[in-house]
This record gives sequence, C-alpha cells and structure tokens, in this order.
Amino acid sequence: MEDKDALPQFIHNILSTSHSLFVRSNKGSSEESTTTYDYDYSSPCYKPDVKHIGALLLPPLYSLVFIFGFVGNLLVVLILINCKRLKSMTDIYLLNLAISDLLFLLTLPFWAHYAANEWIFGDVLCKSLTGMYQIGYFGGIFFIILLTIDRYLAIVHAVFALKARTVTFGVVTSVITWVAAVLASVPGIIFTRFQEENSHSSCGPYFPLKWKNFHTVMRNVLSLVLPLLVMVICYSGILRTLLRCRNERKRHKAVRLIFTIMIVYFLFWAPYNIVLLLTTFQEFFGLNNCESTNKLDQAMQVTETLGMTHCCINPVIYAFVGEKFRRYLSVFFRKHIAKHLCKQCPVFYRETADRVSSTYTPSTGEQDVSVGL
Repeated sequence: MEDKDALPQFIHNILSTSHSLFVRSNKGSSEESTTTYDYDYSSPCYKPDVKHIGALLLPPLYSLVFIFGFVGNLLVVLILINCKRLKSMTDIYLLNLAISDLLFLLTLPFWAHYAANEWIFGDVLCKSLTGMYQIGYFGGIFFIILLTIDRYLAIVHAVFALKARTVTFGVVTSVITWVAAVLASVPGIIFTRFQEENSHSSCGPYFPLKWKNFHTVMRNVLSLVLPLLVMVICYSGILRTLLRCRNERKRHKAVRLIFTIMIVYFLFWAPYNIVLLLTTFQEFFGLNNCESTNKLDQAMQVTETLGMTHCCINPVIYAFVGEKFRRYLSVFFRKHIAKHLCKQCPVFYRETADRVSSTYTPSTGEQDVSVGL
C-alpha cells in the first residue's frame, strides 16, 4: 500500500551481502545490483545501520500490517458477498479493491522473513510473489480511481448514473482494470530474479538502466500523479454539488470525508514516490555520495512502510466509515461470530440481514455510500 512495487527491491538492496558494484557513470550501466556495499566511483560505501535497522524493525512492522490489513479486507469481502450481495457497481469496485489489497498482503510474510534473513524460497516464488505484490499494488491504485469516478457520477451526474452504474458495467471495467494492472506489472516481474552469490541468496530486480528509469517514472505517474489528478477533478465537482445541498449536516460530513480521502492518500504515497524518484536519479540531483545514499535508504524504509499501511486504511475509508456498511458489519458479527461464541445469548444475533437490506434503495443504488461512505 508502500510503494508495494519497490518493497522487494528495497529489501534486496539493503540485505544482500555480496560486494557488487552500483555503477554510476555518465554512460549508464546495463544492469544494477545494489547491495550492502555501494560503490561511489572508486570508494566503497558500507551501510551497516541501514541493514541492521531494516532487519530489526521491518519484520514486526510487516507482520502488524499483514494482521490488521488481512482482517480488515477479509471482512470487507465477506460482508460484500454475504450481506450486500454485490448489488451495485460500487460493491464490485470495493470487492476488487479489497482483493487487490489481500493479494499484496499475502506476500508480506515472505518479505518479513527476507528482511531478517536471506531469500530461501527459490526462483519460482521470487517471481510469483513479486508478481502478486505488484499486481495487487497497481490494482489497488486503479480501483481507488474507479471508486472516485463512481462517486463523482453518482453525485454530480445522478440521472446518467442510473443507467451507467450497473453491476454489469462494474464487472466489465473491473476485468479491464485487472488486465491493466498485469500489464503495468510486467517489467517488474521480468527483471526480478533469484540469485545465489558467495553463499548468499537474494531475490530482487535487476533492471537495465533505461528500464529502471522508465519504471520509476511510470510508477510515479500511475501511483501518484494520475490518482491525484482524478481526485482533484472529481472531488472538485462533488464539492460544488454538495455545497448546493440543503441538508447541511450531510453536506459537512461528506465534505470532511472527501478531504480526508485526498489528504490521507497524499500523505501515505507522496513521501515514498518522492524518495523513489530521488533514489533512482541520484546523480541528476547530486545525491550520489555515500552520505546521501545512506540517508535515502533510511528514508526509503520509513516512507515504504508508511505507504504500505495504506492497504489497512482502505477498508476504513471506503467501507466501514459508511453508516450502511457499519450496520452490515454488526449483522455479520451477530449472525456468524457472536452466535457461535455465545449460543445462549440470542440478543447478539437477533437482528437479520433483511432488516438492514431494507434500507437499500434500487433507484439510487449506493448513493448514500457515494456521498457519505
């Protein structure tokens, strides 16, 4: 959630113990293999602090993100399938967003182990997990964009939305989105490989210089520039519409939520993308010295972990904040959890899904979710 695409690359960079060259010449290099030792022209740059901090802090942090993110997104999937029955285009996008986050989260235990040790899972899992990681990352970004557009149509173009926001259209656009996520992940998968050197095993990307630059620029455009551009355009239109709303309480609640979504997204992803850009183009920014690369690696640790936790925030922002979704969560808890924990306490599961589903209005679909989430 950070950037998810470069997480294996970062662990690979800081934990590999072989003494490979990180070529920084004006002519470029055909391949990059950054390790514990970085060579700035003729001077080796050793980074014990970066490796030690990463091995100490990253495994527990990844474990916490995995636990909270997995539980939150799994609840979203179960509620959407069992309670809401995927009745609208919004439900389809929320389901796919949760699946994208789960796809990414399932790789975290492996990266947590790799952060503290060497890679022991072989070449097949190296490429497979990297593929899951990147597809989940790009899929999550793209479905956030689709949810933003969906909310815009529901509020600003409500009449048109009655015809356009169908389950069928949601399924079709979701399939196209998954194809786009796979295509965006192809370069990272192709150039990632398992390698054994000096009795040390590693899994990481080995990009030719031009591909590395292209990949970084592409990732910044797709994961930061494009989502923020869509959010600014769509939420500007939404705000103009909401300001004409007579229900002042609902208007203020929706406006606060809109700004929360934009600010949270920017705070979680912008720092990492900036650090990634500086790291990739170190020579251009005059940061290709030992002290600067060491600070960039430390900044990468912090910003990657921050960005990664965004997948834990997604269920809260896009699902559990909504009043209807909270009711469904309560019903799900009473029907499937509380009655098994306390069979003699019918008060916990007396409420049925029908009572909640009666609040659903086919004419507006998820209009309330779109406005107040």
